[in-house]
Amino acid sequence: MPTFPVLMHTAIDTTDARALAEFYRELLGVHYRPGDEPPAAADWLVLVDGQGRRVLAFQQVPELERATMATKQLHLDLRVPGIDELERQRRRAEELGATVLTDRTGDEEEPLYVLADPAGHPFCILVGDE
Repeated sequence: MPTFPVLMHTAIDTTDARALAEFYRELLGVHYRPGDEPPAAADWLVLVDGQGRRVLAFQQVPELERATMATKQLHLDLRVPGIDELERQRRRAEELGATVLTDRTGDEEEPLYVLADPAGHPFCILVGDE
């Protein structure tokens, strides 16, 4: 039987690893891997879920060109169960430092927002099923 690589986490380059990790920690309700909590060095940080599984990692880089939806290298899709939750999560994301890039809440089939995290990486919050 063949074996396959296992995805550990998604790593995101950023010019401020701690700030971006804090943004996603608050947005997703996850926590730091033991040893990565503040004030630990912030050149490589990992966030884990409630079971200790890696979710996201953040790598400090000296400079980074701001991504757009047209030139993105990767983006995250975050699913919520309904339009009320979509609006609540958009507000939360903005309070944490995100910027709305596109508002497609009028799309009856898949209402969504495209946002940029504080480092400029685009991500979507959408209403959808599993």
